[in-house]
Amino acid sequence: MRAASSHDAAPLPQDASGSASRAITGHDAGRRLFVGGAAAGGASLVLPRAVRAQSLPGVSATELRIGNTTSLSGPVSALGAAARAQAAYFKMVNDQGGVGGRKINFLFYDDGFNPAKTVEMARKLVEQDDIALMFANLGTGPNSAIVKYLNQRGVPHLFLAVNGDKWADYKTFPWSMPYAPSGRVECQVSIKHVLKENPNAKFAIVYQNDDFGRDYIAGAKDVLGSRYDAQVRAASYEVTDPTLDSVMIQLLSSPADVLISGVTGKFGAMSIRKAYDLGFKGMHFIATGVSSVQSVLLPAGAERSTGVLSTTYLKDVSDPGMADDAGLKAYRAFMAKWMPEAHPEESLHAYGYMTAMVMTHVLQQCNGDFSRKQIMAQANNLRDLENPMLLPGIKLNTSPTDHRPIKQMQLQRFDGKRWVKFGSIIDGEV
Repeated sequence: MRAASSHDAAPLPQDASGSASRAITGHDAGRRLFVGGAAAGGASLVLPRAVRAQSLPGVSATELRIGNTTSLSGPVSALGAAARAQAAYFKMVNDQGGVGGRKINFLFYDDGFNPAKTVEMARKLVEQDDIALMFANLGTGPNSAIVKYLNQRGVPHLFLAVNGDKWADYKTFPWSMPYAPSGRVECQVSIKHVLKENPNAKFAIVYQNDDFGRDYIAGAKDVLGSRYDAQVRAASYEVTDPTLDSVMIQLLSSPADVLISGVTGKFGAMSIRKAYDLGFKGMHFIATGVSSVQSVLLPAGAERSTGVLSTTYLKDVSDPGMADDAGLKAYRAFMAKWMPEAHPEESLHAYGYMTAMVMTHVLQQCNGDFSRKQIMAQANNLRDLENPMLLPGIKLNTSPTDHRPIKQMQLQRFDGKRWVKFGSIIDGEV
């Protein structure tokens, strides 16, 4: 086991280096990737690269090691598809010359979605494999088990595959950063849209009684402020509840213009069915995590689901109407060459491709200085960064005091067969 180095307890980054971000385009994905940012600080100019590399965790003269824990087995093993796509993307980057003259060695270990196993794997990655950073670790429970350890060691813990606004708490966890918008942002966007049409709208919110569900309450309070109590009626459920029937009956016993379902799993279809059966005629927003047509909307019933609303930030890789989109064409070309055995319309592959692209951009911004402090500084220095897998107009922005890379979303409505996007991009920030 490697002895802890002085770099493991490096001072927390307070500011970014000032390198300029550049939009990631679909064309970039098909050629040598990205131009590096401006020079990244005097220290990196003093020592020869070989000497610097020997003293930095995860960095050698030829290699940059990145760690990940994911689920390749167990109850959610299908989610491991994202890590496989990330690995394929980094192989493509390496084939095109790597980053800063180094090839990316992406080490991803199976934790079976077991937090105890995640701890074991994370310690191995940090203390034996000597990785420079953790990237895209999967799951709330697994990440919760390692977040304090990684922050205490000063290991960048970036673009986590999690749901929950707590991961953007830069004061408590300055070395950690999620990727996708949280339920808090989803709710902010939904309520902002409603208020434009009806400033006095009455909201009913059904939410899961945990951090995930409470993000929807926080989002409503962010937008409504002092009007929250007058305009919102909320009721929670437990994940162990067999149905939502009693909660929905209680919630919709008073008139409501809008229903917001901050729910997960089977409760997505339940909320749609029960709202329809109770005769609810208002706008019904469901969480992005339960917006699957095949897994949620059709099982709830096409008639019941028609008209349901949700939010999104991604292009739909299965949408035939986007067949000519340049970003999706580049993605399909990547899949054909680097993952020919995998299905390109699997959204997890698209997610892995997109997040690996953003991680590569951060490394390019490091301009050859791959110290953990510099990697975190550049993760904190995304400025209006575009990505070919994001909807047009949605950009990534971060800072040392803003660990929510994506805060914009667009609304979509289910027409009985597929989601149809409408309206303009809405910024969830208040």
